[in-house]
Amino acid sequence: MNRRTFHNHLDGVREDLEGTELPSLEQTWEEAIEDARALMSDAILLGQEISSRRLEICNEAGDVLLTLAFADAIKPAP
Repeated sequence: MNRRTFHNHLDGVREDLEGTELPSLEQTWEEAIEDARALMSDAILLGQEISSRRLEICNEAGDVLLTLAFADAIKPAP
């Protein structure tokens, strides 16, 4: 398993200090999409619009592996 951190970006960075153990980059991407959708759902219930945010997914060394724009998380998969 590999530890991945999901840093939330908008006007600053909300760092994920704990990270999540995930076995593959594909599962990391799926987790990022689920997280973005959950955060947007919560924001909608509060009357907030956060689709301009993005998640940066990093490895344990802090290297950015993937970037997910929240807006891309609401598009249907091909």
